[in-house]
Order: sequence, then C-alpha cells, then structure tokens
Amino acid sequence: MSHDKLACLPEKPTLAVHKFSSCDGCQLAFINDGLSLLELSQLVDIKHFAEAGPVDEDAHVDIAIIEGSINTWHDVHRIQKIRQNSHYLIAMGACATSGGIQALRNNINAQTFDKWVKDIYPQHTDVVREGELETAKPIQDYVDVDFEIRGCPVSSQQMFAAVRQLLFKVEPEKEINPVCVSCKHRGISCVMVAHNEPCLGPVTADGCNALCPAINRGCYGCYGPAKFANFDAMTTKLRQMGFTDEQIRHKYHFINNQQNGFKAAGDKQ
Repeated sequence: MSHDKLACLPEKPTLAVHKFSSCDGCQLAFINDGLSLLELSQLVDIKHFAEAGPVDEDAHVDIAIIEGSINTWHDVHRIQKIRQNSHYLIAMGACATSGGIQALRNNINAQTFDKWVKDIYPQHTDVVREGELETAKPIQDYVDVDFEIRGCPVSSQQMFAAVRQLLFKVEPEKEINPVCVSCKHRGISCVMVAHNEPCLGPVTADGCNALCPAINRGCYGCYGPAKFANFDAMTTKLRQMGFTDEQIRHKYHFINNQQNGFKAAGDKQ
C-alpha cells in the first residue's frame, strides 16, 4: 500500500510537522541543520511546522511527520484528524514510535504515578491530569502509520534522507544493523571490553553513528531494537559485569521501554 501511496506523491509535495507529548528534540533535528532545512523548503511546500514558523494545524498535506506520544483524549482526536488530512504519515522518534519516556508510567501502578505527578507539578496536578489516558502510547496504536523513524532524538541526516527518498517515490531505508557495526566502521574500541562500561549497542539499531561509544559511553538504546538482537546474550553479559536484575530492568525499560525486545527483556528481570 505504501508503494502505491508513494507513486501518487506530487513533484513538490506539501508537508506538515506535528508535535504531541515530547521534548521537541526530534523537531530540533530539523531546525539545527539550517542549511538542509533551507534546501528542503525548496523541495517541499511546508504548510505546518510551528517550531520553524508556518502554522496551519488543519492543513491537508501529502506528508505528515509526527513527533510525540499519545497521552490524552485530545491527542487521540488530533492524531485521527491529522491522519485524515494526510496522504503519507511518518512517526518520528522514540516517543512517536514506542511511547518514549512518557510510557515509563505504563510500567507502574496508579498510586506511584499520582506521586510522580504531584512531585513534578505540585501546583497544577488537575490541569496535568485533565483528559488523561491510562497509558502513554505510540502513534500506531491509534492510526495507520506508513513509516517509522526511530531515535531519541532522530538525527538530522536521517530525517532529510528520508524526505529526499520520498521525493524519489521510494520508501525510506530502515536501519537494521546494531550500533556495533558503526563502532567497527569508525574504529571505536568496544566500551564493554576496553572500559567495562555497560552498553546496549549489540541489541540497539544504529542511526546515531555510535555517538555515545565514540566518547567511551555505553549505548542507551535510543534507536530501539536491532533486527537480529539477542537480548538473552545481552542480559547474560550485563550480569557477568555485576549488574543486578533491577539495574538490568532499568536499562531495558528506559527510552524505548515499550518497544518489542526491550520491554520483554526488561519484564524478564
């Protein structure tokens, strides 16, 4: 179905970028690369992108890019309307593709969540809870998504490459290799071997070009599970390094805590 949709895209498609519950980091991936954004504006007609200027929430567009997770009934109605108004829809970033950090509340009981809200928003608890859903969910749980781009945040190169591929009427490439592949390509020593640093690179999809291992820090799992991730082996390695079951669970239940692979691996601990 996506290929038929791509064939119908005009030479200069209209585009909208919408924000739901998120930190805006994925939108900033667009804005931070100013020259590429200027070039992109010549290739597409940007109808709605509040962070960058144009605002038209209800615009009918060829391509809609969504940042953020669904947390309220208002979000549900908004995303359904955006889906109706768009031809091709992309979920951008960990929040949109797996619920992101907000989805940590899916793993706790209501009493604990109430405490979180009161601790963080002591003066505005009622406003925060107004229209709230019981869980934080990714976009695909409410509407059809044509393509997902993972990351926390996504990289500028990823996003501009994806839009350019759509302009050629081909589906953007999916990243399936683990972060370890980039470490090998860049000549980065394995941080687990060289520095005894816990790293989820072996089970995490690439996309960041091994950003954290390049500065001797372990991967946090920002881009979700790699296609052939072996979580049992990863867990065994972390235990050998001295981490407790609770510590291992927290590593898996982090940025992509609801993503297949990370959720199951964390639930086992």
